[in-house]
Amino acid sequence: MRVLARPLALVIALTLGTAAHAADVIRLAVQKTGTFSWELATIRAAGLDKEANLSLEVTELASPEAGKIALRAGNADIMLSDWLWVSRERALGARLTFYPYSSALGAVMVPPASPIKTLADLKGRKLAVGGGPIDKSWLLLQARMKQDGIDLKSDATIVYGAPPLIAAKALDGEMDASLNFWNFCAQLEAKGFRRVAGIEEILPKLGAKGAVSAVGYVFDEGWAANHRDAVARFIAMTRKAKQLLVTSDAAWDKIAPLTGATDPAMLKTYRDRYRDGIPRRSISDEETDARVLYRVLAEIGGRDLVGPAAELDPGTFYHAVPGD
Repeated sequence: MRVLARPLALVIALTLGTAAHAADVIRLAVQKTGTFSWELATIRAAGLDKEANLSLEVTELASPEAGKIALRAGNADIMLSDWLWVSRERALGARLTFYPYSSALGAVMVPPASPIKTLADLKGRKLAVGGGPIDKSWLLLQARMKQDGIDLKSDATIVYGAPPLIAAKALDGEMDASLNFWNFCAQLEAKGFRRVAGIEEILPKLGAKGAVSAVGYVFDEGWAANHRDAVARFIAMTRKAKQLLVTSDAAWDKIAPLTGATDPAMLKTYRDRYRDGIPRRSISDEETDARVLYRVLAEIGGRDLVGPAAELDPGTFYHAVPGD
């Protein structure tokens, strides 16, 4: 019995030791064509997930809305969305929270030979908007133009559509200008289109003191409280991936097929704009500016956009990460 007991004790000890060091599982809802997939590919290629002792279970989804459904149903731990949606959900009773992922925003783009030189030149023109009437970049643009006495909804012809469709129609010359998501703007830029103004450029006029992350990692604060260390390791891991994408062009070569870039010029534009959008501010500064912009958005978009809350809900931004 004594002879058998020692090997058995050793097996139990090894099993317990393995369990104690088993990688923490984090379930991610990821839009198949989104930039989150670029970051995850970089993480895996560099082994950053193993270094962080995390097991990332990825569910690829067709749209951001599908990710929201997965998160609310408890089928995912983390997805990408914006602080505006998080604040709205919190006002309605959900305890979601947000950590910055990217401050990259869209831009007003025009063909290379366009006579449109400034935002004021949009008056009387046909402007296509990627998204819909309550797209946040569109609302911010409206707010900025109203400061100059221009109501774009009535002073210009506005056409709404899905971002890929708007980008395609811009290339076909079917409108004078377009306002689209940053990656579609990068496609146009690589084709020779001009940026009249990026949305990030108008934010100071609306009260922001710096770049504000439009998109972030969203998760339930109860889940985060129960997995505080894993969340900290996840965020540290993503920071390392972003740093790699800042410093290494070779890292971009590895993920090039995921970007959909059709030539080196487009890949370079994606790379440059992605790098510009990497958050570099403290969470407190981000939150302060988000609170200012929330009021602007609430005034323009109304309850259809923000729900019952006139102010950014406390707790919208996640603060429990070392170094923030």
